[in-house]
Amino acid sequence: MSIGHNTGAPAAAARTWIQILNRYREPSHGRGAIELAITALPLVALWFAAWFTYSLGYWWAPLAIAIPAAGFLVRLFAIQHDCGHGSFFPRRWMNDWVGRAIGVLTVTPYDVWRRNHAIHHSAAGNLDKRGVGDVDTLTVREYLALSRWGKFRYRLYRHPLVLFGIGPAYLFLLEQRLPIGMMRGGWRPWISTQVTNAAMLAIAAGLIWLVGIKAFLLVHVPIVVIASSIGVWMFYVQHQFEDTFWSEEGGWDFHEAALRGSSYYDLPWPLRWLTANIGIHHVHHLHARIPSYRLPRVLRDHPDLREIGRLTLLDSLRCVRLVLWDEGKKRLVTFREARTGS
Repeated sequence: MSIGHNTGAPAAAARTWIQILNRYREPSHGRGAIELAITALPLVALWFAAWFTYSLGYWWAPLAIAIPAAGFLVRLFAIQHDCGHGSFFPRRWMNDWVGRAIGVLTVTPYDVWRRNHAIHHSAAGNLDKRGVGDVDTLTVREYLALSRWGKFRYRLYRHPLVLFGIGPAYLFLLEQRLPIGMMRGGWRPWISTQVTNAAMLAIAAGLIWLVGIKAFLLVHVPIVVIASSIGVWMFYVQHQFEDTFWSEEGGWDFHEAALRGSSYYDLPWPLRWLTANIGIHHVHHLHARIPSYRLPRVLRDHPDLREIGRLTLLDSLRCVRLVLWDEGKKRLVTFREARTGS
């Protein structure tokens, strides 16, 4: 199947890919265990290396080590993401319990996140179903209709320092401690959140007893904060690019939105590995049951998919300025473009 770069592949062609991708969906116990081990063990080693260098008097060393450690924590979150889709291990119960355990380290209640992420997958690119598991995005018409205060609040929310700095820290460290907004979801969101919180406190108490509170804060907090910012950045780039796909309910199609509304973030190999191939996001949205460790093979076998929604690292930096969906031009635009109509 030949589909050019961002050519607006029709829904029928997008649906055809599902049949092709089915052959890649089977996860492996062995591969999953290896991927988990080569992610978790280096993270633990880097954590204690940061503490050890701090104990020797090198107070700056934990801040430097926090960067690669955050990369491994992001990779652990990507494994949790696979578990949420039931795609990392062959057994559902194994995916769920590994995902819950990882959620303690990524400070993300697994069952709450899984529910919200499922909603995101079912409605990505649907203008009538925004607001759950996505980055808040207004249309040009909606933005221009706001009051000055409303415009200020939206511009503040979309500012890079808030979106990739303050926002992620608030989301992971504070907001996810209570499932606010899920009061009608029954007892499961509350149990998931409170059990995760209790396990986090137990681990933190143990580490504080072992290394002291000052060392714990200097070692652990930077890792979590940096990882949260990287995680939000990855999620942002996966859907917030110029030629993405948004449509009202009547013109929305799941398969077309998956293929055209999700990017292929073509990162250098080390970054692609640290993010567990989640940048191959258009394939993931088309077929979420494909394990992350099989996504590169999909691109090798089907080169046409490499040209759909492709973003390089440099391309992705330009996406930060794109903040509003222009329903007439069918693309994301900047505040300036929205104001001038250019």
